[in-house]
Amino acid sequence: MKRKGNHPHIADALSRPGWRGRAREWRPVAELLQAIETGRGSMVLVEGRSGMGKTQLLHRATEAAARTEIAVAHGAAEELGRLAPLALLATAFDEPALTSPEPATMPEPCADAADLRLSLVERLRALLEERAGRGPLLITLDDLHWADPTTQLVLRSLLPELSSYPLGWILARTSGMGDSGVDGLYELLEQEGADRVVLGPLDDLAVAEIVADIFGAPPGPDIVEMAAEAKGNPFLLVELLRTCKLEGVVEIVAGSARLTSAARVQVSARSPLMSLSASTRQLLQVAGVLGRSFSVDDLAEMLGEPVDGLLPGLAEAVRAGIVVPAVDRLTFRHDLLWQVVTDMISDPVRTALQRQAGFMLLQRGAVVPAAGHFMRCARAGDTRALDGLDRAARAVLPYSPPSAVDLAVRALELTAPADSDLLARTATAVEALTAAGRLAEAIESARAALRRAPPGPWTDRMRCELVSVLLQSGRVAEAVAEAEGLLAQPDLNDELRGRAELAVFHGLLGLHDFGRGRPRANAVLADRAGHRDTALVGALLLSAHIAWEEARAADAFRDVHEAIRIASTGSVAARRAHPRLFLVRCLFGVGRYAEAESVIRAAAADFDAYGPTTHVASPAFFRACLSLATGRPDDAAAEAEVGLKAADEMGAYAYVLLGLAVLAIVELRRGNVETAARHIERFETKQREAHGSMYGSVWGTWAGALVHEAQSGPERAMEALGSCYEDIRKRRWMLMLEPNAAAWMTRTALAAGRRSAAARTVETARQIAHDNPGFPALAAAAAHAHGILHGDATALVQAAAHHSDPWGAASAAEDLGVLLIAGASDEARGGDRKGAIARFEEAADAYLKIGAPRDAARVRARLRKLGVRRRHWSYADRPGTGWDSLTDTERSVATLVAQGLTNRQVATQMFLSPHTVSFHLRQVFRKLGIASRVELARNAAEQPPQGPAANPELRD
Repeated sequence: MKRKGNHPHIADALSRPGWRGRAREWRPVAELLQAIETGRGSMVLVEGRSGMGKTQLLHRATEAAARTEIAVAHGAAEELGRLAPLALLATAFDEPALTSPEPATMPEPCADAADLRLSLVERLRALLEERAGRGPLLITLDDLHWADPTTQLVLRSLLPELSSYPLGWILARTSGMGDSGVDGLYELLEQEGADRVVLGPLDDLAVAEIVADIFGAPPGPDIVEMAAEAKGNPFLLVELLRTCKLEGVVEIVAGSARLTSAARVQVSARSPLMSLSASTRQLLQVAGVLGRSFSVDDLAEMLGEPVDGLLPGLAEAVRAGIVVPAVDRLTFRHDLLWQVVTDMISDPVRTALQRQAGFMLLQRGAVVPAAGHFMRCARAGDTRALDGLDRAARAVLPYSPPSAVDLAVRALELTAPADSDLLARTATAVEALTAAGRLAEAIESARAALRRAPPGPWTDRMRCELVSVLLQSGRVAEAVAEAEGLLAQPDLNDELRGRAELAVFHGLLGLHDFGRGRPRANAVLADRAGHRDTALVGALLLSAHIAWEEARAADAFRDVHEAIRIASTGSVAARRAHPRLFLVRCLFGVGRYAEAESVIRAAAADFDAYGPTTHVASPAFFRACLSLATGRPDDAAAEAEVGLKAADEMGAYAYVLLGLAVLAIVELRRGNVETAARHIERFETKQREAHGSMYGSVWGTWAGALVHEAQSGPERAMEALGSCYEDIRKRRWMLMLEPNAAAWMTRTALAAGRRSAAARTVETARQIAHDNPGFPALAAAAAHAHGILHGDATALVQAAAHHSDPWGAASAAEDLGVLLIAGASDEARGGDRKGAIARFEEAADAYLKIGAPRDAARVRARLRKLGVRRRHWSYADRPGTGWDSLTDTERSVATLVAQGLTNRQVATQMFLSPHTVSFHLRQVFRKLGIASRVELARNAAEQPPQGPAANPELRD
């Protein structure tokens, strides 16, 4: 394998005509090629005005790579191709399967958009991991300003995550053109370590060198003056000089290139076109309407001529360098040439040609390409063009909701108020806006259509869609009112009635209005044969929530398991109720973590299969909660961060409150109180915005109380918990959701001098344990709270031994130590100083083991008061760098990757998402000071055999 610096072919790229003066810009590209040759990933972002040499830079990079052992994949986006999801990447990797199918193969109704976007991401991830396994790969993507939104999503997600592979990415865009979303993409990738190259005008020296390259002599004063008109634009400069050479207006005099007498050539991209025959210019104009690249067959059909009749004109265009062959198509050599050709067509003629092209493609079944033309040329009332836009919107919706929005909204703009298709088009627009996360616009569009439309099947369906969007946007009361109005219609069909009933149950859950919900659920469950599966699932879920709030755990588990059974064999709408999510929360509440893990796996499979968009990040948030509860804070934080990133990318905010609460608790236990407070501020903001307000708000309120107590003391914490101390319903709900809440609330109330509030908490926890004898975690929680209030050492020993949550067990050991200290000061009570020290050391060890140094520091202070001093408390076997610094999860990831497994394979084996594997792998690279999987494998081979990472312990 070639080593850094041994690349004469790379340096040679700088000496070619039209590429002078770019040594500084070429250096990051050369470094990228050297990096991927040695197994490291790298990214370069290129930008500049049209004609500055972006495409040339990519071309020379691929030429240099081809002379090494680096494979190459190249793709270029096109303006007319922006509606086709992943068309750019499908072209680059010659993988048509990456793009969406045509409508004939689409399921009805359309599958959920987020699911199919994510499936495309995962399909491309697998492809890239497989290609990278063969050896270094350079991917160059040109004209990224025309990239579709799904391509941008894939690049945002995958480029940072696949940085451990020998993949080199060079992305190029024209400044100030196309989608502004590329600005954000460039900023993100630059933050991830990409080099940014801005191609500006050439300096005078580079211009002189290019003149010498073309004419074989340095420029004289008149050539210098003429060249200055190109303003340093390489493309325009080279076109100007080549035109001079072709026309023979330059001569070499006394060793300098000079213009012949009275010669004058204007700087213009039109110059090569002026020498063409009129028929060839006409041919190129029609070709230009088809796009920067075009099929010869399409051109022949547009012109109504056989292919052989086009040969003379095409040959002339190729000889003049206007178009060049590109696999099975022809393409204009440069954007500026294409723009000049199309600008030569008058607007009415261009519109007519675009209509012709659109109808030609539509007749063939190429709906999405046809829509690219209709977006420009369709007129109000043009039924054929509008039909094409409708079909294209439905086709791309599952793969690229933003593109579907553009198509659907454009079709709506061209639809007359009296048009019978108006409501159907509005329905498509509402669905697309919802999938794209533009919920407020979706609600307004639906309501505007309902105000105009007469009652009928379409209005019922539209109202049902409106209910769904209202729920997703957190406007729960409005959703319930709309759904109840829909249910009041006697002629509502069974499918919509079932969906509306499910929406009512979801809404009442969100409002926590069990007074209205209980009789409705009982009525549905009493007449199961008379209701659809959606209504049954909704009734069972609400019944399960009521049972959980009333501390009837067995009844809640019975109802939720029944809901899962019905949903698993029922309709898509019933499955999308996702009853497993509530089951997971219940399992967390009773400390059954192993079972919760398997249920999260099943729930994630349901999301993949059935959606909806709002739950795309939910598995990560639940894995974060599971990791936190089982004492793996690093994993918890990683999963929460991955979930928040996915939520922001997809506009999917269900359970985002859980993720923020996990991050707050992790940072609090680490001792980063201010960081934890910022997470709580984000939590409270999201809660006000109603994003995910139905999911995680109560548990997150407990997390907020923990942070407020750390910042301001017990009184502020009690204030944050609000009526949980006063309202037995809310108190039961809190204690059933969080096993550690009973002891913490008791301790906090006592610290605030509110013994009666502590007593109420203890009594509620006791009653819960008494009524649920089959759940040991509830008994441990009750014993812990009782032991704190009544100074009962036996109860605290029981709690420390039986808490399923390791943090809860450590907390009980600490509380027992505090009790023994109190006894030690009163010999009559049989104080046990030695026992207190043993319990504090037990607690400190446990806190450090689960990544809670703040709690360990508090215990250290208690020990100091007993005369026990420790020089340093830390992870004794967890330094800042090296293999011994890795957490258990990081070590497992590193070991599997070193064995040659891909990120996806590691994710499957470790019950993580590929995103989380990438997160941990980047931490491994940072701690080991490496940058590639090759280095990781070498480093791992040099390590002595050993078991899992040692547990952290105290250092004397």
